[in-house]
Amino acid sequence: MNRATAWGLIGSAMALVLAAPASAQDALGSAVAKDYDTKLEALFLDFHANPELSFKETRTAKIMAAELRATGAVVTEGVGVTGVVGIMKNGPGPVIMVRADMDGLPLAEDSGLPYLSKARQVDIDGTEKPVMHACGHDTHITSMVGTARQLAAMKDQWKGTVVFVVQPAEERIGGAAKMIEDGLYTRFPKPDYALAFHVSSGTPTGKIEIQPGLTASSSDSVDITIFGVGTHGAYPHMGKDPILIGAEIVVALQTLISREISPLEAGVVTVGSFHSGFKHNIISDKAELQLTVRSNDNAVRTKLLDGIKRIAENVGRMNGLPEDKLPKVRVGFESTPVTVNDTPLTERITKTFSRRFGADALLTAEPQTGMGAEDFAYFVAPNTDVPGLYFNVGGTPQAEIDAAKAGGPPIPAHHSPFFKVAPRESITLATEAMVTAVIDLLGPGNGPTAD
Repeated sequence: MNRATAWGLIGSAMALVLAAPASAQDALGSAVAKDYDTKLEALFLDFHANPELSFKETRTAKIMAAELRATGAVVTEGVGVTGVVGIMKNGPGPVIMVRADMDGLPLAEDSGLPYLSKARQVDIDGTEKPVMHACGHDTHITSMVGTARQLAAMKDQWKGTVVFVVQPAEERIGGAAKMIEDGLYTRFPKPDYALAFHVSSGTPTGKIEIQPGLTASSSDSVDITIFGVGTHGAYPHMGKDPILIGAEIVVALQTLISREISPLEAGVVTVGSFHSGFKHNIISDKAELQLTVRSNDNAVRTKLLDGIKRIAENVGRMNGLPEDKLPKVRVGFESTPVTVNDTPLTERITKTFSRRFGADALLTAEPQTGMGAEDFAYFVAPNTDVPGLYFNVGGTPQAEIDAAKAGGPPIPAHHSPFFKVAPRESITLATEAMVTAVIDLLGPGNGPTAD
């Protein structure tokens, strides 16, 4: 058999796999379901009961490294502090990155689940805290293991390289940047495409949300330190009151949204913390503000961040502060730009998912209900030249969503101590979807070849 004939037969087999309906009878669906019963469920339960905080995911990383090695991937640990990179090569072809985040949140779980987390851990700030998987990252990493296992067993249907990225600290939106800084795109094969998914408690099981363009907002943590001149509360003219200056800054910041960006553009500037002073009759010499800043456009993001600095400094000047005591504005490391899905890639995978799961399984025009952020943006930022796709997989049975709409128990939101998803339905669909997307992109004749 010559090379062209071989590629043609592989391509025909792949087309049959992608066109087949999703059911327990088809080969991939059956294999994923069986793997969940024999392997993935136990792995998920272990991850859920043993969550770890951002940049402290040492146990989770060790397990992920071992599971990826077991599939034949070449694994490197400690990338971007606790991150793991697994390389699965299968001849020449494109390079596809599959990313899963692995950190939990500092919450005491109150979900009522029999396998709920009772874990506690010392955070990077030195404080011991309760820990739970309140955002579904346990499903993400379990699905990655399932994806790697299926791709290892299906090497007759794809050619190229898959880079499995187990990312730390998504909840601090710092892990992706750390992995990039640690050479993710220079030490390892740089991807031609990057893929990721998130389980969604507000989306019915069996459904996939996928759309081109904006998929997550930008987020920046901003700290403002206001320097005053302390004095007795009965003699305010003898000092400079940082609380008054801070209050004026808080009010003035809202003009950024109402008067400086278009009403057709989205933005949020929220002051979440304001601390100063210790006693009724003392004017403090310092105040601290903590802000979260969100936008759906990187140009708007820049305008907001520049405006915060301008307002803070000039309110200080208005109150007579000398130049060396003007408020200091710092954008923290918990910052990420807007996450944008590549349009051609999204349209291609949407068609593939439609063939695979049926058009009724896809939700392609769900409006944003908030301004959640996602540091997957760093992997697919314009300066990387890496097209990316980030999609959501439903995590709550439709019956529970219907009951909530009818006045029953509400669906717990992400980052809630009551958060939970249906693990089997979430993990099996996510695994099948990711395997389907990778095989579509790594079929014969798809894109550039890896070194």
